[in-house]
Amino acid sequence: MWEKVVESIFLIFLLSILVGLLLYWISSKISPQGKKTPGKLAPYACGEDIPPLRLQVNIERFYLYTVFFVIFHILAWIFVTSLARPGIVPTIFILMILVFVVPLIDFLR
Repeated sequence: MWEKVVESIFLIFLLSILVGLLLYWISSKISPQGKKTPGKLAPYACGEDIPPLRLQVNIERFYLYTVFFVIFHILAWIFVTSLARPGIVPTIFILMILVFVVPLIDFLR
């Protein structure tokens, strides 16, 4: 019975999260707490205040890269999991993903 409990992915994931949170909580209690003074919170740049820069983020390009990231990670997962049972189905699925990715490449230009 304990073998099934230990092999449960959900339980292992939950236990790892709980152990991480417990370690984080313990370290926050035993670590020295620093004082938050205005001098520590101010940025240091040779004694001069730096004006805040406004960062321009291209959301469309970011979205496109995230789509590529997800697609190629799914593709890698399918490739790795299909090595145990090679066949035509993983190959067809990989080709379908590549057919959908090729039109997205035009948006990179």
